Amino acid sequence: MQNAPDVDPILSTGAQNLRRKKLVKVPWNHSGKHPGNALFWRIILLLLGIAIRYIFRNRQFDKTPKFDGGRVISAIHLNGLVDPLIMISSQDRRVITMGRHDLMTMPLIGWFSRRMGSQPVIRRPEISSGISDYEFAKKINDRTLLTMTNCISSGHNAVVMPEGKSHQDPHLHRLKTGPMRFALNAAAIAEHRGKPLPALQPLGLHYRCHYWFRTDVFVEFPEPISVLAPDVTGLGGKLTSGVWEEPPSDLVNSLRDDLFKSLTEVSPAAPDWETHRAWHLIGHIRANERGTALRTFREEVLAAREVRKALSEKENAGELLGPSIEASNILHSNNLDGRAISGTELKSGRAWGKATIGTILMTIMSPLSIVSTGPQAFAAWYFGDRTDEGIDARTTYHMLAAFFSPILFWPPVAFGLSLLIQQPSLSSIPIVFAIMAAFHLSNTVFLFGYDLLTDFIYSSRTVKLADSEEGNRLKILLSDIRSNLNLL
Repeated sequence: MQNAPDVDPILSTGAQNLRRKKLVKVPWNHSGKHPGNALFWRIILLLLGIAIRYIFRNRQFDKTPKFDGGRVISAIHLNGLVDPLIMISSQDRRVITMGRHDLMTMPLIGWFSRRMGSQPVIRRPEISSGISDYEFAKKINDRTLLTMTNCISSGHNAVVMPEGKSHQDPHLHRLKTGPMRFALNAAAIAEHRGKPLPALQPLGLHYRCHYWFRTDVFVEFPEPISVLAPDVTGLGGKLTSGVWEEPPSDLVNSLRDDLFKSLTEVSPAAPDWETHRAWHLIGHIRANERGTALRTFREEVLAAREVRKALSEKENAGELLGPSIEASNILHSNNLDGRAISGTELKSGRAWGKATIGTILMTIMSPLSIVSTGPQAFAAWYFGDRTDEGIDARTTYHMLAAFFSPILFWPPVAFGLSLLIQQPSLSSIPIVFAIMAAFHLSNTVFLFGYDLLTDFIYSSRTVKLADSEEGNRLKILLSDIRSNLNLL
């Protein structure tokens, strides 16, 4: 934990805009009642389900372990706003979140965030750079901590990114103390009110390539970390009266170390992405040698973890890791990965059948898909590739376009199309909803065709690489990797 980097985030244009009046008016509650709207929460989950289906090709979510008390859900933060939204959709109960102050007050996104009950945070760099004074930041942050603490003590789950910012390293940055502080205080309140104690819930959040459209996602849950109430006289009473009290620092640091250790186990935990990709490649080759090729991204993540663990115990790991890094770099530079390998050879043959079917499906569905979702998809691509938030924000734009389409764009388009059928009246409402359902079906089929066409392009890249000088070098490297598998 002490060796983890502690790098302040680069403040975006949005983060530098502090809307004081709106921050003061953000709904909060210190009684344990969730500050969000319960009905709106159902709508959020529906929209999230659509968005996740659109931007991810394959989705695998392990079941959340059963636990009576509230939980603080934490994960490595590599993918902007997509990370907390994926975590929210994985939960078995209503959650409360906290995040950057500008996300709670900006147009549209802020409106939704406030109705979800999300709480604002003013971060250290925003104070040190003069965007907010210390007194105002403390007022907002203490209010947020008390709201989160009381909600967790009442049995709600909280989704928190403990590193405090999204980043691009395949390993954890230093964890902030906030999640541990309100987890401990939530335990004090729960004990004071006679409710089940809370826990920290590490979450493994894995993407095949986090900034790619239609990539794969796998979410896993290790065992929760129980949180006991601090042995501080009167702490629960003070907190329930609305006064924020800091829990003992030794307990905070101990709990932070426990969470860091658990999160490291279920995160990439690699010195660099080249090493991470090499572990995945070794996992594929090892499975092929055993005659049990990896079929899902979940299997691939777990296989790479076994490789990571085995190599960490070997002094001569470089004999296997060296050629694996070079081989995975060749694959990655050609937009390929371990799935292109059959045994220790590159797969042969182009998937012409998939290209034909995919093109037909996309052509048939394109009129409805382009009319209903085309402009949003274009905007998401355009702004995602030009944002000042970094590459981790790229899929945030994809997610937001898919999230808002059903409620902001589809209704007026569907209503316009319904006018081609009959004059507007109450009987038009079912027609509008039927057209919107057709939009969703069309987009789903269109994306299936897109995936098939992507498979053809992937197979073409594989064949092209096999016939190149790089392909000859890769063949030698794959043979070296196979001969050194005994090191595992």
